[in-house]
Parts: sequence; C-alpha cells; structure tokens
Amino acid sequence: MSPPHLPSHVSPAPHRPAVASPAPASSSAPPASPPAPAPSDPLPLSVLVDRLRAAGCVFAEDEAELLLATARTPDELAAMTERRIAGLPLEHVLGWAEFDGLRIAVDPGVFVPRRRTEFLVGQAVGLGRRADRRPPRPAVVVDLCCGSGAVGAALATALGRVELYAADIEPAAVRCARRNITPLGGTVHEGDLFDPLPTGLRGRVDILVANVPYVPTEEVGLLPPEAREYEPLVALDGGTDGLDVLRRVTAVAARWLAPGGHLLVETSERQAPLAVAEFTRRGLLPRVAASDELYATVIIGSRPEGTDHTTASPSP
Repeated sequence: MSPPHLPSHVSPAPHRPAVASPAPASSSAPPASPPAPAPSDPLPLSVLVDRLRAAGCVFAEDEAELLLATARTPDELAAMTERRIAGLPLEHVLGWAEFDGLRIAVDPGVFVPRRRTEFLVGQAVGLGRRADRRPPRPAVVVDLCCGSGAVGAALATALGRVELYAADIEPAAVRCARRNITPLGGTVHEGDLFDPLPTGLRGRVDILVANVPYVPTEEVGLLPPEAREYEPLVALDGGTDGLDVLRRVTAVAARWLAPGGHLLVETSERQAPLAVAEFTRRGLLPRVAASDELYATVIIGSRPEGTDHTTASPSP
C-alpha cells in the first residue's frame, strides 16, 4: 500500500466515551446496540473511522486505512487505535512516516518530519545534481539537526552516490536516524551541531542541510498538542525570535563548506529577512526559495569560490 501523506499534526480531541442509560423494559423499546467487538475481533473499517472521527481526526478515513494496513493482529490494531485516540501522533503510532516517497522510521519522542520540508530536499537535490565536482566524486552531504534522518535519507536516495553524515543532540533521534541512514551508507553522530562531526569534513561539504528549530519560544505553547506533548522541545524551540540555532549554524557553516558549497535552512516567511542578513554577515551568498503549495521557506547560502574559511577558530 502506498499511503497518502497526512499532515503531521492532526490533533484529536480528548476521547470521551459515551455512557448510555439502560432502556426501560418495554416492547416498544429500540433494540439494544450490538456489543463492541472483543479485543480479539478485528475492528470493521466503518467502526474505526467513526471512532477516529469522534476523537477529532480530520483525516479519519485515511488514518483508519493506514492503521488497518500496519497492524499485524486485531489486538495490535485495537491498541494502536487507542493510542491515536489518546492523542499520540499518527506517525508515532504507526512507527513510520511517509517523507519524499520514502517510509521513514519514527520512534516515540522523535520529531516527525513535516511535508513542507520536502521542499528543502528538492532544493538540495537540484543543487547536488548541478554541482560540477572536479575530479568527479560523490557529493559530501551533512544533515544537521537530523531528527529521524529523513532529510539525509531522502538526499542519499535521490542523489545516489553520496558521502553522507548526520548529527543530532537527542539520543532517541540518533538511534532512529541510524535505522534510516545506516542502510544507505551514511553515519550518524550524537552531539551539538558540528561538534561530533569528523574534523576532516571541514572545507569539504557540498550540501549542508540544517532543519533547525525556528519556533519562537513564546509561540511554542500555540503549537498543536501532538507537537507540544510528544516531540522534544529542543527540536521545536528556536529561542526568542526563533533564529538562535540558525545563527549558531551560520556562524561556522562556511568553515565546513567546500568552495561553491551550499547551506540550506528552513525558516518561516516572516523570519526570512533576518535570516538572510545573518547569512550575509557570515560570508555566505544568500537567496530565498519559497513554495506557496507547501507553505515552505528555505534560505540557501553559498560559499563563494576562492574563499578560505577552514583556518577559523572552532565552533562555539
């Protein structure tokens, strides 16, 4: 089954089971409702859809089909349904998310890849394919703040031969990313931004993607409950104006990029002017790419040919 892509944050309302009063003993009383299926009986699709819709799942039909296709037993289906109704993100219930045509493993507590980030992947793939590397060699790709490793996996799949590295500060994310990236020949490191990467990568990176958190601290509380309650805060909170981590990345990115290499960072349309200024201040040539369809904004910074940033001081 090739599942449709569902929004990562369809927030169900709290489940409130109905309590029915017993009907009076009368020949005119309506027949009793059929008993709920036992845990060992499979939930019919229509019943599953009704339960999900009652819980507030906007895409109940699609979610029901995905649950049915993923569950291996009726008992597992019942348990997965209860977890979804309780508010757990669908991707955490399924154990995977569809991203850029791939099935990405997503463990509980790990940031769920968003569909809008597929736009960042598309921009990076285009740059990777157009790059003229002499002598011909695989592109060196680094995925910072990698989360589940979805972006790195998508780039490796699209570009073919790549030298792929990824890093994240969250241990759960690193474990998950290794499941997605290691089979593609990549390596995943645990630590803060560039700190855990091999120093031999400095000045060699062709494509540096950093899906940094960019939600301003005061707006984190406005996120859907699925994000606030089930995803790590470090993957959401970007500081006072949402650009704290972006600034840390751009401060040292040029030291890691190869001449003509590119840094790509997702941000919001509102934050783009400030992000562009930060790229420029750090010696990168910026441009803004946007998708109205995906509501996505990506800042792309290029290291000019002929510049040498590799001897600068270590990252903060």
